[in-house]
Amino acid sequence: MTDKIDIKSDTNPVKIQPAKSTSHPHKSGRNRIYVRAVKGLYQTVRRRMGLVFMAAFMCLPWIPYNGKQAILFDLPNQEFNIFSLTLWPQDLMLLAWIFIIAAFALFFVTTFIGRVWCGYMCPQTVWTFIFIWFEEKIEGTRHQRMKLDAQPMSKQKFFKKALKHTCWILFSLHTSLTFVGYFTNIADLYIDFFTFNTGFWIGFWVLFFTACTYGNAGWMREIMCTHICPYARFQAAMFDKDTYTVSYDANRGESRGPRSRKADPAKLGLGDCIDCNLCVQVCPTGIDIRNGLQYECINCGACIDACDGVMDKMGYKKGLIRYTTERILEGGKSHILRGKLVGYGLVLVVMTSLFANALVTRKPFDLDIIRDRNQLYRENFDGHIENTFTLKILNKSQQDVIYHLSADELAEEYNWLGDKTVLVHAGDVANVPVSLVVAPEHLHEKKTNFYFVITMKPDDAEPITLYEESRFFNRLR
Repeated sequence: MTDKIDIKSDTNPVKIQPAKSTSHPHKSGRNRIYVRAVKGLYQTVRRRMGLVFMAAFMCLPWIPYNGKQAILFDLPNQEFNIFSLTLWPQDLMLLAWIFIIAAFALFFVTTFIGRVWCGYMCPQTVWTFIFIWFEEKIEGTRHQRMKLDAQPMSKQKFFKKALKHTCWILFSLHTSLTFVGYFTNIADLYIDFFTFNTGFWIGFWVLFFTACTYGNAGWMREIMCTHICPYARFQAAMFDKDTYTVSYDANRGESRGPRSRKADPAKLGLGDCIDCNLCVQVCPTGIDIRNGLQYECINCGACIDACDGVMDKMGYKKGLIRYTTERILEGGKSHILRGKLVGYGLVLVVMTSLFANALVTRKPFDLDIIRDRNQLYRENFDGHIENTFTLKILNKSQQDVIYHLSADELAEEYNWLGDKTVLVHAGDVANVPVSLVVAPEHLHEKKTNFYFVITMKPDDAEPITLYEESRFFNRLR
């Protein structure tokens, strides 16, 4: 073969910003990251958001509603109570809608502003920073913690370490009890646990989630974000040049180097970065944002607050590290409204609308029809055709309800043998045996489609009616 494929050579070199050194002064010999405390706008926002969601998580199981726990996911009884709403396995589609909406909301937010879910709202991040707060209060600042770990064991070191781990374990236990409290009565759970009266499985799950919280937030920390969490791996598929991420402005910052406050960086041939490494020391995942976009970055903004503080002290303009896009850093103009973002937004709106419609149109009761399995029909002594059914009525509400039963589109005349008015207790299922009898002259086909009609008449409200299709079988002609 003589045909050749022309290969175009790219003479433009790829610009890579290397790290200044291969050592990691912010890590110890066992690769532990010592996170430095930092104050600033984004850390204030993160802390307040974490406080709100933490308070919601801790308080919601304790809220009473109509004499019951407001939020209780009763797995043994397959009953999920959320204030006045009770969900059953038949409502599994609503749960599917919630997961779909959450997924597309994550896609939408990630495409627009990167991995902010991880940095501000992810439980792993929130609990990790809480554990770091315990470290700071007990063992001191970053340098003090590093110095303490380098010292041989002493009474003071043992006391601080023991106190820290005790606080971690107690907070993990409180977290675990709260979480399990969403699935069982939380007041009884606390009493039974501390009086050693819990059942085996409840005690097992409390201890299991305590160990998981203690291990994840106390020891694994960034390992969960960088190696275990799948979101870190597929987030790049949602990024583009117009995604706002925490980025370092290399055009402005390079070449980096130390200098005095009064020195003119232009005369020294330096950029605005003074190479203080504070952006690395405050990073909870231990990366250097100056090396470019990295999948380990959780977009928490800690490096932005640290760098802005340094820029302010040096008298430089803030924003050397900031939320920006790759296109802006290249000197272009970013486009917020773009195909992928609009597509995710439209799908999110459609899914949310469908979920809202399913929730609004959801009936507070359900009807299942079971035919007599022994025979499709039988002929009684009068020569009339009789079909037998068992009606299973599920009361999905939290109140006792009286239901009215009837048949529609069956025949001009029919006899109903069985109860037509049924009381069903809250969250209960009633089995109602029913026989329908029709004279042969009123049946024109060997199989007639009709509807069972169940009506609920709430006080001071419009009746709610549900139609369930069934079939009435006739003898062969």
